[in-house]
Amino acid sequence: MNEAISAKLSLDLISGRFTVADFGCASGPNTFVAVQNIIDAVEDKYRKATGQNPAENIEFQALPPGRRYYSAGVPGSFFGRVLPKHSFHIGVISYAFHFTSKNPKGITDRDSPLWNRDMHCTGFNEAVKKAYLDQYSADIKNLLYARAEELVPGPGGLMLIFGSGLRDGVKMSETAKGIVIDFNQASLDDLARQKGHVAKSLRKYCLGIPMIVMIKNRVSSTKTRLLKDQDKVDSFSIPLYVAEESELRKIIKENVKFTIEAFEDINHPNGEFPLDPKILAVSFRACCGALLSAHFGLDTVRKAFELVEVKASEEFSRIQNAKPGMQYLIVLRKN
Repeated sequence: MNEAISAKLSLDLISGRFTVADFGCASGPNTFVAVQNIIDAVEDKYRKATGQNPAENIEFQALPPGRRYYSAGVPGSFFGRVLPKHSFHIGVISYAFHFTSKNPKGITDRDSPLWNRDMHCTGFNEAVKKAYLDQYSADIKNLLYARAEELVPGPGGLMLIFGSGLRDGVKMSETAKGIVIDFNQASLDDLARQKGHVAKSLRKYCLGIPMIVMIKNRVSSTKTRLLKDQDKVDSFSIPLYVAEESELRKIIKENVKFTIEAFEDINHPNGEFPLDPKILAVSFRACCGALLSAHFGLDTVRKAFELVEVKASEEFSRIQNAKPGMQYLIVLRKN
């Protein structure tokens, strides 16, 4: 089997997708053994073809061994249909109800009146806030409509939504989480400026040495790259909108597919999370690190979060005095 896979199997190296299906076996763990052998052989072929290890899904690695249920990963965005109609009884969304399908139009465009240099909706610019809220409202409408189609027919199907929001009138950048996101923006700006200082020193050194045109060309290309680095920072925006409680209630009530059965403000005795600079930096990286790495690269993100921890330590009193956010449990019943 290993030889056949190595010699005959064609891998789709562009999409990175690979599917194994077992169409019947004897009782016992035969399927798991057989499929694992196949996966091992495919991974070995992938390593030989690319020199890299294949990506692994940590969700499935963490599945408990004694579970009494089947599990499957379904590709696709949860803003649209991903399951068959009438296929489940209870749905859960855990701390993902703040994402949007895309950034609002004009947010990352320098020539747009809605250009937002910040990497999130800080809440201070009313026009920018409205653009984010409009996008968020449209996305949640699509999400709830899709879940209503997938839930069992008739009243009784439930959606349980755990998440993070804002109390009415509180701006995102007035909360501890918003401040940490702002620290990340400032850290990326610092890294871009640090590259700028290096380029300036190199240019000064080069200008003192005539006839070395190649070095001058290198300086010019370095300056161009630095402009691109700053543009990369300025054009990045996380596709999320942390809504206020009244906004959430309004969006859900406008969707006639569901009724709000409960909307609970979860109060933790020790606050939402420990106010510790390292934990804050690590928590935000866990939440948005993949999005940042895809845009800036792993090395830049690693350096940025080292600076985030430093900034959080230096301005810790600001975090301690931040306005509280809100954690919620929303129970929706299908009408």
